[in-house]
Amino acid sequence: MEARPTITEEYRRQQQELHRNPHYGVASIGYAPIVKQLVEQFGARSISDYGAGKCNLKRKLDELGVKGVEYFPYDPAFPEYGPPSPADLVCCIDVLEHIEPDYLDNVLGELRGILRKYAFLTIHTGAARKVLSDGRNAHLIQKPRSWWLPILSKYFEVIHLQGSAGGFWVVAMPRSEALDAPSPESA
Repeated sequence: MEARPTITEEYRRQQQELHRNPHYGVASIGYAPIVKQLVEQFGARSISDYGAGKCNLKRKLDELGVKGVEYFPYDPAFPEYGPPSPADLVCCIDVLEHIEPDYLDNVLGELRGILRKYAFLTIHTGAARKVLSDGRNAHLIQKPRSWWLPILSKYFEVIHLQGSAGGFWVVAMPRSEALDAPSPESA
């Protein structure tokens, strides 16, 4: 099956430009302690960091002492990382709100395609502080949880939902495997 497009070339260039800012793409640093907890709870042996940016999640996980876990970065603004890789835990931190709306289903399908066991997805629901070179807000999708949840549920079984500053995060599984799964609280 041929991969469906997930980003336009023009938007890829805009993202590459934004990533020159050292303060762009840092949200994963704050979420790294949760990712560490999920790795430990679920026994994840691999992480796919979808939208990895400058690999801040990896650096922070190293600082937190996470060892023995393969790390696979993917970001269309950094083609040197290569394509997305399947992993036990797929992290998509502060990415989905940046996706071009016409490509959201393609991105979610790609995420589902690399998900082996669990996904950790964070979504900011309001405007970003940064703007693109064409003047648009960097958060191309600014929608509430009630809009996001039915869309996420087409691809994943949400097993935990948590509000966060400016948005929310979820732990999810592939839909067919979610029925017998422990919740993050009970694991």
